[in-house]
Amino acid sequence: MKFIQIPLITFCLFVNLLIAQPLSSETLDSIYIASSRIDLPFSKSSKTVQIVTKEMIERSPAANVADLLQFFGGIDIRRRGLGGSQADVYIRGGGFDQVLLLIDGMKVEDPQTGHHTLNMALPIEVIERVEIVKGPAARIFGQNAFTGAINIVTRKVSKNSISSSIEVGSYGQKILGLTSQSVYSNSTHMLHVSSNMSDGYRYNTDFDNRNYFLKSTINTASTPISIIASFMERQFGANGFYASPNYIDQYEETQASVLGIQSTYGSGNWTFKPRVYWKRNQDVYLFVRSNPSLYRNVHISNKLVAEYNASNQNNMGITGMGIELAMVNLASNNLGNQNRTQMNAFIEHRFSLLDDQLDITPGVALNYFSDFKFHAFPGIDVGFAINKSSRFYGNLGMTYRIPTYTDLYYTSPTTIGNPSLIPESALAYEIGYRLSRNNLDLSFVGFKRNSDDLIDYVKLNSDDPWQAQNLIGLETNGFEFSGRMKWGSQDKMNALNGDYTYISDNVEALAQLSQYAINSLKHQVIMSWESQFLDQISQQITYRYCERGNGQTYNVLDARVVANFGKIKADITANNILGAAFTETNLVPVPKGSILFSLGYSIN
Repeated sequence: MKFIQIPLITFCLFVNLLIAQPLSSETLDSIYIASSRIDLPFSKSSKTVQIVTKEMIERSPAANVADLLQFFGGIDIRRRGLGGSQADVYIRGGGFDQVLLLIDGMKVEDPQTGHHTLNMALPIEVIERVEIVKGPAARIFGQNAFTGAINIVTRKVSKNSISSSIEVGSYGQKILGLTSQSVYSNSTHMLHVSSNMSDGYRYNTDFDNRNYFLKSTINTASTPISIIASFMERQFGANGFYASPNYIDQYEETQASVLGIQSTYGSGNWTFKPRVYWKRNQDVYLFVRSNPSLYRNVHISNKLVAEYNASNQNNMGITGMGIELAMVNLASNNLGNQNRTQMNAFIEHRFSLLDDQLDITPGVALNYFSDFKFHAFPGIDVGFAINKSSRFYGNLGMTYRIPTYTDLYYTSPTTIGNPSLIPESALAYEIGYRLSRNNLDLSFVGFKRNSDDLIDYVKLNSDDPWQAQNLIGLETNGFEFSGRMKWGSQDKMNALNGDYTYISDNVEALAQLSQYAINSLKHQVIMSWESQFLDQISQQITYRYCERGNGQTYNVLDARVVANFGKIKADITANNILGAAFTETNLVPVPKGSILFSLGYSIN
């Protein structure tokens, strides 16, 4: 009962503050959701989409995307170590293989394993916003968007500037960063380089991470063409990160890169969005860091994609359609040499009725995999706008995921793949209400997902190796409450945020021990308070309460104070201030507190 009281108390507090305070005019309504196949403003979306703006990112006590996402309801980040070296992302109780990551609409999933999803998470210095799409998204994005998708939208260059930063903190952390932006008559350019190092918070958890990012937009006077190149390298000790926590000498190196070219142009009522891109991932794993010959895995995956999307404004509404062709290959000393051809085609139409008060969007996606054949995934979104600031919505859709190459072929003393696996599938739906005014955002959504043939690693006895299997079924039910209220002037903005998520998993059949799937965040409470008590100084305090399905609970308090004096910016970030002792995955303990000091300098 106490968990139900938390969102109710939060709601009452928002309403009281709404009545009592003068409020700012900041709004999300003008943001067009880049992750949607049909261009729509946030206010007209009939799906659960959470927008994390650049301002929210800058105020949060997070130094990377993995740490940032844990401050939003329904997102379960399970980290191994500091600095985002290795972390898995889960949405609404799903698995880490069931979430799709996109960068400016480019799908950067890895065919080897979902463990590499966040390898491609860009440095926060180059991010304009993050769009979190929850619920069935296979109709929109295809494979891997089983429980949702996360689209990272990169910044647009609007001025000439150079900014640099240096950060030092607990466990020998040292972060150096440089970002340059240039504007010319017919092109813009942004370059970012950064390095993040640490001695580690315990034995063999040191890391050395490097990030390189380039974005150029050419032909800006007519039809802009955007070119993005990103390369991220991580080298880290992996004490107990995989298999048994007793294996303390593991080590891993990863390289993740993407090179993409895309454009948007129009002709009459048509809008066209072509893109081509190449995504690569390399992973080197050592069971014993000092003895590479004992056990060593090397995996290199490549994905080449050509995609062409179009939308048409007509008397009946908006029609969206598109086709995508991808060539995937993997070279691995453990998984073998694998090749796959993928094709994804979709069509949907948004009917606008009752003077755009009612919208109905049916659609279907057809997917082909050379090793798993054809799959069709229909769905429908429905929205009803009570007025300009509030709407009810619901959606229903089929969703799926094909096995990763690790699921199919991986072999080690502790884990066995299964070449006989079949794709996961699910019927998912949600119904929700959203209120969005200048000063207040409230949403409530209930969701349900009936999954069949779920893939998990299970075993009957503790001494057995983990075996990949298709489970009979899993029913996931839950609801989310989210609220954000702002008050004060634009110069001295204050905000109160609250999220509560409840998830219940009902398993039809399951082996005695499960490695991944059935340990959802049953109760998740996130509260944060942002304020600017002087012209130059702002702060954010964030509290999280988490209770997992296995009964584990923990309370975490994070804070950040930022001082901005024109060209000079300084801040202090403190994580896990309460020193909570807990693990997020595989019995890897989270650091009991850390502090990071940052100093930045910018010139225009």
